[in-house]
Amino acid sequence: MEKMSGARSLMVALEKEGVDIVFGLPGGANLPIYDELYKSNIRHILVRHEQSASHMADGYGRVSRRPGVCFATSGPGATNIVTGIATAQADSAPMIAVTGQVPSKMIGKDAFQESDIIGITNPIVKYAFQPMSPTEIPEVVKKAFYISATGRPGPVLIDIPKDVQQNEAEIPFPTEVKVRGYHPWIDPDITKIERAIDMLLSAERPIILAGGGVIISSAFAELQSLAELLMIPVVTTFKGKGSFPENHILSLGPIGMHGHAEANKMMTEADCVLACGSRFSDRSVGTFEEFEKNLKIIHMDVDPAEIGKNQTTHVAVIGDVRTSLRIMVKMLIQRAIKRTDTPWNKRVNETKEYFRQNLKLHPHPLGAAKLLRKLREVLPAESIVTTEVGQHQMWASLFFDVIQPGTFFSSTGLGTMGWGFPAAIGAKAAKPQVPVVDIAGEGSFNMTENSLATSVLDNLPVIVFVMNNFSLGMVAQWQRTFYDRRMIGVDLKNCPDYVKIAEAYGAQGIRAETLDDVGKAVQTALKSDIATVIDIPIDPQEDVLPFVAPGTSLKDMILPS
Repeated sequence: MEKMSGARSLMVALEKEGVDIVFGLPGGANLPIYDELYKSNIRHILVRHEQSASHMADGYGRVSRRPGVCFATSGPGATNIVTGIATAQADSAPMIAVTGQVPSKMIGKDAFQESDIIGITNPIVKYAFQPMSPTEIPEVVKKAFYISATGRPGPVLIDIPKDVQQNEAEIPFPTEVKVRGYHPWIDPDITKIERAIDMLLSAERPIILAGGGVIISSAFAELQSLAELLMIPVVTTFKGKGSFPENHILSLGPIGMHGHAEANKMMTEADCVLACGSRFSDRSVGTFEEFEKNLKIIHMDVDPAEIGKNQTTHVAVIGDVRTSLRIMVKMLIQRAIKRTDTPWNKRVNETKEYFRQNLKLHPHPLGAAKLLRKLREVLPAESIVTTEVGQHQMWASLFFDVIQPGTFFSSTGLGTMGWGFPAAIGAKAAKPQVPVVDIAGEGSFNMTENSLATSVLDNLPVIVFVMNNFSLGMVAQWQRTFYDRRMIGVDLKNCPDYVKIAEAYGAQGIRAETLDDVGKAVQTALKSDIATVIDIPIDPQEDVLPFVAPGTSLKDMILPS
């Protein structure tokens, strides 16, 4: 054992976990940590606001499939990352948040920049640690990474008092840890998988619902193999968008409030659904009672707490989704079962073709469908795409096809405006050789646009594709639809100028006013070695359609007229 400070032991422990990047902002209560970070081999990416640090760590974690790490100081520094922690928890993203805290003797005395960040975050983390001696730190770090990355991933907080960072001791570094009462891996029950197979084979109109758990477990090949073996159409939740190639003949796209018309339609006609890693959000299924009325549900999930939480489950397969699907595929192959086209497949294809021919698109030259299809046309298939939150996000659900699984990410559970841009920077840090695009609305982009400084100065060039309708578009749509057009608090009055904003940060700003301009702007951005903001003025009156209103079911879907 070597004698060292708590802050030094933190750096060594992080390096032992393979951490090469942290996103953060220093302050008084975490300066000992930063002093040791200065001496380490870990790259520090300086943010302009701690919320962005947590979103960057989130984006890094989703793309790399290992926990991203963010640093913040005590008090307001710690509370500024709360939204990012809640976002990661809602979307099952692996993340480690390390906060400084006032000296241990001052905790509970309302010291300067003190906040009870453990108490604040307890409902929105997988676990929260507060080591009270330097010797605890390495074990805490190892446990934090284990908890964050295993089972259903999520954020873990480590809050370290300043004196614990400064004090020295003989520090042990464990090679493995056990967390009492934590059992993240459950082997799938083979008999339950057999029952699920029998139920799928006896169904006349089966459908697969792929959720975010498919992406988290990287079950892309297994999902596709199962769908092709049984010729079962695949719908996704919005969180599951990108779990199945959307140019595949069996793909119907996302279901839900702003799902594809054909996906919602076929979901209402199905008699059996295999739900893989989905929590049956109200935004995906509408009213719970109506969704399950004539439907037998097979639910695969790593988290037992999700089984039966929102929907009645007829067969539950608890365990890693990839493992469960792999076993199911092997059992089908052993039984020599492979389906060809069925009357159900014919009905699905006819419905897809009907909506392809008859679904009306907005006539504006820069309508959302035209813009996002142009973006898809120009972007390489392997490009990583994030979104902000708002109308543009739902248009991306409808009109941007994900071809290579696991390349599309959004804040779905919490719906955090301002998430997409810093998350894109985190994604770029995880995969610097891959193009990264944030599909944005100007309302969301406004919230974290100061991350342009981080993108430029840390050489993490991403593309921000701003669909600019000069308003808080989704709120405006709801005010038009549900509040008799009583418009308040939504007009952004074309402020600021995003081209000038980009240039002020040393980034590239391009205004695209025709579809041809859009294609050229994206091509220019792809060749650039600095961040690019593409500002595209669109019609403020364009609504996101199809639309399933809150409190209604998928069969009540509103179509464009």
